[in-house]
Amino acid sequence: MKLGFMMRGVVVAAALLFAAAAGAARAEPNLGSWSVGAGSDGQITASLHASNKLITGGGALGYSPVLTLACRPDGEPRWSEWLQLNDSVSASRKITISVIVDGGGKTDESWSVGAHGRTLVRDGDDGIRRLASANRLTLSWRFGLLSGRGEADFELAGLSEAIGQIAASCKTDPP
Repeated sequence: MKLGFMMRGVVVAAALLFAAAAGAARAEPNLGSWSVGAGSDGQITASLHASNKLITGGGALGYSPVLTLACRPDGEPRWSEWLQLNDSVSASRKITISVIVDGGGKTDESWSVGAHGRTLVRDGDDGIRRLASANRLTLSWRFGLLSGRGEADFELAGLSEAIGQIAASCKTDPP
């Protein structure tokens, strides 16, 4: 009886060890809150919701802007980033975005205004590169001449893994 109990303990221990080893072998990269996928136009994307909420024009509902990093497998510019809003900005072509990385100094950048004024776009790998080792990103902009400012805060945990996964899917080197 004692031998049977010991054998059962050995079998259980071996099963647990095997399960742990199998789990470690297929461990996914830690992407944090990033969502990686493919866009309808073939771009490989990683998206992240802001940690704060913006109040819509009517003031009744709040939403979190979405930051998306993208790579085009074929074409230029290969890398881009964009900010998706629910409220539109009044600018028609370009808008100035104030960028703060890890609580450092503010840098103003020119971003393009996309579809219906609700998408702000910046092409090029330098924007992605500035985030590669960052932990936090704050973007700030004006909705219009007489309108208030919008601000989106992003906790970038898992970013380097997300960029690596995008680059691998895009068959290119990370910026």
